[in-house]
Amino acid sequence: MNVETALKEATTVIDGAIGAALVDYGSGMALGTVGGGKELDLGVAAAGNTDVVRAKVRTMEMLGLKDEIEDILITLGGQYHLIRLLKGRGASGFFLYLALDRGRANLAMARHQLKRIENELEI
Repeated sequence: MNVETALKEATTVIDGAIGAALVDYGSGMALGTVGGGKELDLGVAAAGNTDVVRAKVRTMEMLGLKDEIEDILITLGGQYHLIRLLKGRGASGFFLYLALDRGRANLAMARHQLKRIENELEI
């Protein structure tokens, strides 16, 4: 599945999805975005969440943790922001970002669907 198809699927299959992006956390640039609109500027979210990912990776290195980050969850009053770091098939250095309406989303199902999309994604 290509980037555009993966992001469209994320926003249509996952209940409560507001927007999704594939982000290169080396540069902070979004390689693709779907949704967001007036409610959420996905370009700004991509850049800001790149800082979150870099900080967490750096902290894990400083702590000597030899584990991998699966995802990072940011919980707001009305939204969930889910960051899933990609692994395998040349995908390291990228993450999927998904913003969800907290009132309509099932967080466990969103994580499950995002993992499935990651496994089918070709970068």
